[in-house]
Order: sequence, then C-alpha cells, then structure tokens
Amino acid sequence: MSKTQIITVKGKEISIINIGIEKYISITDMLKAKDGDFFISDWLRNRNTIEFLGVWENVYNPNFNYGEFAIIKSQSGLNNYKLSVRDWVDKTKAIGLKATAGRYGGTYAHPDIAFEFGMWISAEFKIYLVKEFQRLKSDESDRLKLNWNLQRTLSKINYHIHTDAIKEKLIPKELSKKEASIVYATEADLLNMALFGRTAVQWRIDHPDSDGNIRDQATLEQLVVLTNLESLNAVLIEQGISQIDRLLQLNKIAIHQLKILLFHSSLKKLH
Repeated sequence: MSKTQIITVKGKEISIINIGIEKYISITDMLKAKDGDFFISDWLRNRNTIEFLGVWENVYNPNFNYGEFAIIKSQSGLNNYKLSVRDWVDKTKAIGLKATAGRYGGTYAHPDIAFEFGMWISAEFKIYLVKEFQRLKSDESDRLKLNWNLQRTLSKINYHIHTDAIKEKLIPKELSKKEASIVYATEADLLNMALFGRTAVQWRIDHPDSDGNIRDQATLEQLVVLTNLESLNAVLIEQGISQIDRLLQLNKIAIHQLKILLFHSSLKKLH
C-alpha cells in the first residue's frame, strides 16, 4: 500500500490509497458526508448492494466464492441481518472492498464500488466525487507524460553519444600540455577547463553582467557531457592518474561527445 492522497468532495476530505496498480477510495471518509448516524454495515445489509457487489466480483475476481455469496444474498435485507466488511471479504474472497488498519485505517473501495456508495450518500455527492477523482487521475497522467518526455529526451541525447560524429559550435579547444600543466585548485575547475576551456573565475571576468555561473549558462548538451565527465573523472582518480593527464583525457572526450551531440541535434532537433 503506497502513500495516501487526498481529494476534497463537498467540503469532506477523502483519502485514496494505491493497492497494487489500483486506486481505492476511503468510503469511511465518504460516510462523513451522509447526514445522521449511519454505518457501512447499513449499506452492506441492503440487498441491492449485495447484488451489485456480486456482479462486480463476478467480472473482476476469478477467486470469488459464489457459494458464500449465495448464502449472504439470501439473508441480505432481513431486519436482524448484519454483515461487516471483514466478514464479506473473508467469506467471499472479495477484492473490491478492503478493511485496513493504521493511521489511514478504514474501509476502502475500488472506484466502481466507491461511486456506487457515493450514490447511497446522495446523487450530488457521487457526481462531485467522480469529478474530483477524474481530476486527480488527469493530474497524475499529465505528470507521467512530462516525466516520460523528459526521460525520452535524455535517452535520445545519451544514445547519440554512442553514434558517429562531426560538427561545430560550443566545442572546447583542445588543450595543450602547457595549459594542462597548470595546477587547478578544485576538481570542479578541472572539469570546467576540460569542457568550457576556462575556469569559473575566468568565465566570470569575461561575463561580468551575466546571471549565475559558468554552469548555469551551459546548454543541455554541455550539461549531459559534464555529467559524463564527472563520472569518468572519478574513475581516473581511482586509477591514480595525474591531474594533467586526467585533464587532457577529459578534454578530448568532451570535444568528441559534444561534436556528436551537436551534429545529431542539428539534424533531428530531438523529435
């Protein structure tokens, strides 16, 4: 069971949890919207409720116990008949209702069943419940699409790093051994030299009116290469390679990867 979400329906907060791949709505919370002293067991003893639950389980639950269901159905509606959610689930192996314990404990129902329960509260409440639940699902769908598009874009960029190459702009110059022999105080500036051809301080001197720093102004392609260089640099440090040799290697790798990225970016525009 995953983190609880909350929707507000007619001024009442309704909890929603994920059970498996499905969302289940708290009908315990929904009950707060019904006037008077009512319990979920009152709804469960109704013959129409039992018939609806039986049909739903028949469609979605291959393990539903029809024998127990038949006994319950024959007794539903009688004045002295009582049925709890736990009894219903234990006897029939139902999956549409869940009784949970803990901080967000209570009775949760599959949306199909929760909407039916909402009708028992009032037609108006059901309509607003369906509306808010659909809004929640739509918001989640939009977030998933955004994350998917971001991952897709980054995957395309990283894919192009491993294909053939050529092309222009933003390519750092190839450093000479004399330039590489300068001792850099931080590994960050070593990477700045490999990728941008200058340290953070040198860039600031050249761009006194710019907001942020050298990395804030980097392109998406440069940031992808920078991430790769950080990983490679850590490996080279582990291997005991000197700062000079690391800088020369990283600079060549940066030039190679940026040529590839910029070439394919100009051809395909990442669509």
